[in-house]
Amino acid sequence: MSTQHPAVVLDGISLLWPDGAIALSGLDATFNPGRTGLVGTNGAGKSTLLRIVAGDLTPTSGSVSVRGQVRYLPQHITLQAEATVADLLGVRDRLDALQAIESGDPDPRHFEALADDWGIEERARAALGAAGLDDLGLDRRVATLSGGETVATALTGVGLSGAEIALLDEPTNNLDREARRRLYDLIAGWRGTLVVASHDLELLDLMDETAELRGDSVTVYGGPYSAFREHVEREQAAAEQALATAEQKLRVEKRQRVEAQTKLARRQRYARTDYENKRRPKSIMKARAGEAEVSAGKLRGELDEKIDRARELRDWSAERVRRDPRVTIELPPPGLPAGRRVAELHDVSGGTIVVQGPERLALTGRNGAGKTRLVETLVRPRPHGQEPYATPLSTRIGYLPQRLDHLDDATTLLETVRIARPDADPEEVRATLAGFGFRGDVVHRQVGDVSGGERFRVALATVLLADPPNELLVLDEPTNNLDIATVEQVVAALDAYRGALLVISHDDTFLGRLRIDTYVHLENGRLAASRRLR
Repeated sequence: MSTQHPAVVLDGISLLWPDGAIALSGLDATFNPGRTGLVGTNGAGKSTLLRIVAGDLTPTSGSVSVRGQVRYLPQHITLQAEATVADLLGVRDRLDALQAIESGDPDPRHFEALADDWGIEERARAALGAAGLDDLGLDRRVATLSGGETVATALTGVGLSGAEIALLDEPTNNLDREARRRLYDLIAGWRGTLVVASHDLELLDLMDETAELRGDSVTVYGGPYSAFREHVEREQAAAEQALATAEQKLRVEKRQRVEAQTKLARRQRYARTDYENKRRPKSIMKARAGEAEVSAGKLRGELDEKIDRARELRDWSAERVRRDPRVTIELPPPGLPAGRRVAELHDVSGGTIVVQGPERLALTGRNGAGKTRLVETLVRPRPHGQEPYATPLSTRIGYLPQRLDHLDDATTLLETVRIARPDADPEEVRATLAGFGFRGDVVHRQVGDVSGGERFRVALATVLLADPPNELLVLDEPTNNLDIATVEQVVAALDAYRGALLVISHDDTFLGRLRIDTYVHLENGRLAASRRLR
């Protein structure tokens, strides 16, 4: 156990959503100085917990105490389309105050906002330069940035803030290899308190401690994620063995009870025969019958006790075994003949790359290279200009954008899927949502209230219900926010998919598991195809 004073303490935290759904109930947690990886399945409440610590959410009950200033990087930072680079850096108020003062406005509030930080603009530009973002203007809007540029800028703001406590929610989302490496270096040298919610295994292995949010409890393990996984695997192997032993014990006790009851029934039958045939005096037979009933009752009680104890042991052992609900993703067969062209990708030099069934292509390139803008033209054509574009050759294209900003935050999960397929049978819609882990009243949650991983799953569900099935799937950073188990299901589903696939991802491990046929690298407006990842 750490002897340090905790940097963050949550005591009896409960939170109810406006619809009455329970987000957290009676949660206690402490986070020590140093680096902590916060892990858990999609929807466990990791983002909610971080937002409570940051002060973005007020718990229904319970208290939060922090030792120092807190800076929070939210998971959905890319959805803040109207925010500027200065907003992401956290320097907007000071820059506005500086500009007002330099223009001659003597209002004391400007000096108070600036707080003698006269070099804030130079420091902000220097920080962007150090992060490889020196071409970004401070007034540039998030809507004009790539997802990777947005996250990298916000991470730069965390470092620039000098906050004692930093909360990062899926910070490697959208980052290219170079930006990820800079983030890993930043975290490896972190000296304050850092809590990182992530499914990035390399990032999680840089942590000093691993905190697992499961149910309504947080359990902290010393060491990085790999050590935590080894601990859980050993624990689960022991739990599975204990459960098997307990179940065997229960079966034995039940069998012994049946055998004992059979013997008792046989004795009672013999006793009735003796009584009916009057083989012994009636008084003696009645006395013996009474004694037999008492003995039989005692034996039944002892046997029932043994079964109850065995059942309690079985139930206790079963509680130690993890039975997390699994997501089941099945992509319908599109009936796409091999070799049929479904799209073309064009670059600024006039080169063309053909996408055909059932080929798998990965579109790669640094943050800001224009990958998202290129694939967007498959579903939202625009004048070509001097940038790459795509030409759809099929009307059956399913597209999941990187930001997932095409979903209405105020719409429920059920309504979102039904809007995509208004003619679909309601039971089919519910069954599809259930396969994605949305069961019972959860389908009535609003899109804006669910986690990033859940948001992706409901977006994918809308694509799956396409009728007829899509011939081409275009996925932009599909592993963002997904927990490890769900990534496994996505990989399995895409592996079985017989349509064409175009994926944008900086997750090299994910791309390797997809068995990509062609890697298309975008750089300076030009496309280059190869069989290997560049």
